[in-house]
Amino acid sequence: MINTEDFIKRLQKVIDYYGESASSFAEKIGVQRSSISHILSGRNKPSLDFVLKVLSSFPEVELYWLMNGKGTFPSEPRTESYVLENNEGTTSSSKMIQNLNSSDKTIERIVIFYKDGSFQNFENS
Repeated sequence: MINTEDFIKRLQKVIDYYGESASSFAEKIGVQRSSISHILSGRNKPSLDFVLKVLSSFPEVELYWLMNGKGTFPSEPRTESYVLENNEGTTSSSKMIQNLNSSDKTIERIVIFYKDGSFQNFENS
């Protein structure tokens, strides 16, 4: 069983982190505004469907953190190689960084902005 009060705090943290209002958050995950309101007020408990919609819409949210507070939010940036589009076709981000670093300049970081307003920051070590 999850602690509803703690779940509400974590859900509010997610909403605040992305700079969303309750209604815009509801729209992004595909639920009615009243569903968010009822969960945040403690009137209703979150359904499995609700939790899955949050996880699929916001990949930085980890299931165990959302449900019971174990883990981190936002989740650690993944170290996998991302595929990026450039003028010459598709290439992995690590190959693109190597190519760009071969010039006189060194890349300090890459920031990827997503259409939902979130972003990921990759530091060059």
